[in-house]
Amino acid sequence: MRKTGRTDADQYLGLVKFLSWSSLALILLVNLFLSIFLSNYARQDVLAKQKEFALLLAENLNHQIYQRFTLPTVIGFGRVELSQPAQYDRLEKTVLSTIHSFHVSEVRIYDYDKRVSFSTDKELVGQTGYAGEAIMEALEQGKSNFQLVSRTGLLGGILNFHPKPDSVILRTIYPLRIERSLIPGNPQGFIMGVLEFTQDITNDYQKVVDFQRIIIATTLASSVLLFIMLRVIISRAGRINAQRIAEREQLERELQQQEKLAGMGRMVAGIAHEIRNPLGIIRSTAELLLKRGKDADSVNAKLLSAIFDESKRLSKTVGDFLDYARPKSPRQERVDLAIICDQALTFLEAKCEELGVAVSRDYAPGLFVSGDKDLLYRAVYNVLSNALDAMAEDKEKARPPAIAVTATASEEAVVLSVTDSGPGFCPENKDRLLDPFFTTKDAGTGLGLAIVRTIVESHNANLTLDNAPESGARVTMTFPPA
Repeated sequence: MRKTGRTDADQYLGLVKFLSWSSLALILLVNLFLSIFLSNYARQDVLAKQKEFALLLAENLNHQIYQRFTLPTVIGFGRVELSQPAQYDRLEKTVLSTIHSFHVSEVRIYDYDKRVSFSTDKELVGQTGYAGEAIMEALEQGKSNFQLVSRTGLLGGILNFHPKPDSVILRTIYPLRIERSLIPGNPQGFIMGVLEFTQDITNDYQKVVDFQRIIIATTLASSVLLFIMLRVIISRAGRINAQRIAEREQLERELQQQEKLAGMGRMVAGIAHEIRNPLGIIRSTAELLLKRGKDADSVNAKLLSAIFDESKRLSKTVGDFLDYARPKSPRQERVDLAIICDQALTFLEAKCEELGVAVSRDYAPGLFVSGDKDLLYRAVYNVLSNALDAMAEDKEKARPPAIAVTATASEEAVVLSVTDSGPGFCPENKDRLLDPFFTTKDAGTGLGLAIVRTIVESHNANLTLDNAPESGARVTMTFPPA
C-alpha cells in the first residue's frame, strides 16, 4: 500500500514536471518565433523604405544628369564623349552636387560595352569585368535592382554594438535613360547606360538591430522569469508532495503499530493470567526455600537461586509485554523530574557500586512537568538501566564507567539528558533502536526503549537518541514545562 501510494504520487509529480517543462519549452519557442518574425518584419520594412528612397535618389540623379549634363553636352558638343576632360568634369560636378549629404559612397556609370565610363573612384574608369548579372538585366531589360551587402552578418550585427561605417551598404542599379529624344534614332526613354551607386545605411540598419536586441532581451527575460516561477512552483509542489508522503507513511506506521499493539494486547491478555499466577507461586516458593537453605552450601541452594533469578527475570519480561501492549493513560499531576531522577538513581545505587560506575548529577529541584510520576519513573529507570547494561557489556572500556544525568528548565521546555561512557549507539542500528522487539542484547526483550518512547510521547514530549562527542550514548527527553 505504501509503495503504491508513493509510486502514484511520484508519477503524478513527474507528469506535472513534464507538462511544466514542456509548457516552458513551448512558450520559449513561441517567443523566439515571434521575435524572429517581428524583427524580420521590421528589417524588411526598413529595407523597403531604403529601397524607395534609393529609387527616388536614382530617378533624381538620372534627371539631374540629363538636365545638367546630357542636354547641355549634346547641345554644346553634339555628342556625349566622357573621354574629354571637360565633359567628365561637368558630369562629376553634377553627380557630386546631387548625391551630397545622401550617404552615397560611390557612383558608377556603365556603357553598353559593360565598361565603367564614369566613377567617383577614377581608378575604375575604363575598367571592365565589374558588370554583373544585374547590370546586364538593366541594359537589356531596363530592370532596376537592389543588393544589400552586410560585412558583419546577422549574428555579428547583433553582437557588435559599435559598427564601423559602411558595415551595411545598399547597392542600387538603375537604367540611365534620356527623358526626351535628342538624337535621331534615340527615342524618349532610351537607355544610355546603367547607373550604380552604393549607400551607407549602417545607422538606419542599426536601428533594426537595436529593435532585434530589445525583442531578444525581452524574450530571454520573460523566459528566465517564467523559468524561475516554474522552478519555485515545482519545488513547492515537490516539498508539499514529500511532506504529504511522509505524513501518510507516518500515519501508516502508526496504524500498523496500533494494529500490532492491539494484536499483542489480545495475545498477552489471554496468557498473562495463565502465566503470572503460576510464575508468582514459583518465584515466592523459590525465594522461601532459598531463605531456608541459604546457610547450606549445596547444589540445591544453587538450583533454587537459579530458579528464583529466572522467575524474576521472566516476571519482568511479562511485565514489559503488558506495559507495552496496554500502556496506561498518564495522570496529569505536577511532577518534579529531579525527585524522579533521585529515586531511580537511589534504586540503582547498589548496581552502580557493583559495576564501579561513577554517577554525576547536574540538576536542581524545580524541574516541574505535567504527567504521571509512576510512568516517568519507569522511563527514567529504563534509560538508566540500559546505560548500566551497555557499560557492563562493553569489553573495550575505553573510559572508566560513568553516567552523567543533567537537566535544565526554561520557559520553553524541561530537558533531561542521560549520558554514559559506554560504546554508544551503533550508527547502523540507530534508526531501529526505538522499534519494539529490536535488541542488541543476548537476553533482552527489545521493549525497554520502546516503552520509554511510548511514555515520553504520551506526555507530549520528545525522545532523542544520539552519541556524545567524547563517545558514549546520550538519551535526551524534552518535556513541555508544567
